[in-house]
Amino acid sequence: MKLVSLKHGDGEQAAIEHEGRFFLLEEINRAEGSAWGTSVMEILQQGQLEELVLWYQKHGNGAWSSSPFIPAEEAIPAPLFRHPRKIWGIGMNYVQKAIDLASTPPELEPICFMKPDSSLIGPEEHIRLPAQSVNVTSEAELGIIIGRNCKNVPEERVRDVIAGFAVTLDMTSQDIHARNPRFLQRSKVFDTFFSLGPQLITPDEISDLQSLAVETVLNDEVIHSNTVSRMIYHPWFIVSYFSQMMTLYPGDVIMTGTPGSVQIQHGDVAECRISGFMTLRNPVADAEYNHQ
Repeated sequence: MKLVSLKHGDGEQAAIEHEGRFFLLEEINRAEGSAWGTSVMEILQQGQLEELVLWYQKHGNGAWSSSPFIPAEEAIPAPLFRHPRKIWGIGMNYVQKAIDLASTPPELEPICFMKPDSSLIGPEEHIRLPAQSVNVTSEAELGIIIGRNCKNVPEERVRDVIAGFAVTLDMTSQDIHARNPRFLQRSKVFDTFFSLGPQLITPDEISDLQSLAVETVLNDEVIHSNTVSRMIYHPWFIVSYFSQMMTLYPGDVIMTGTPGSVQIQHGDVAECRISGFMTLRNPVADAEYNHQ
């Protein structure tokens, strides 16, 4: 199932993407007499996602599909949610060629960092370049969305605890990080330095996770591209790794590393493209720029 967050009225609501159209859960509830959550986070926190997926698989062409919908050309995407409890990321997780996997000894542990929810923006919202930095980069990443409370999850059970996958952009102040490796965390936490896509794709929709291509794009030019098969740490390992340290909660976001970064400047447009997903696109502006 493809669950999407859309701007609607004065807020942001969850919708099911079905045959190129978007059906708000609010409208589905009205048509079906159901009580699904009407935001993505509400669905996750109330533990409704698994049941919703089963319902969709059984009733994908039911009476609800004749209810009011939003055409694709009129849909205004929003981030899946605004305030996850945790946003985790790891660095340096790709090799350039599959053959390199055998000869690239992994670090003892992944390089990792956290981002605050104040860094979170959504599609088409501006990445703001802070005055404290002269070299900001954008990095496309596959994001994992946690679906249930979990701790100490073995790799073979990770699929059972995730809600699905999303597109993300991770921004970094490279000059701040370059001053001292210990400044990695500081280089990641500025406002607007994390963009979350509008679409949650559940694992059953992805037949071959390894083949997903992740692309860092700037001004419509693909700068870096790689596939999940060339990750040093597989997504299942990453989730298991973080779950050994802390309890994970529904809506927690874990980024899985980037195929490569690109410096961004005022007037640029940064994108994350992942095969099968809606593209995540963000314009770039100086911090003092006022967009009308």
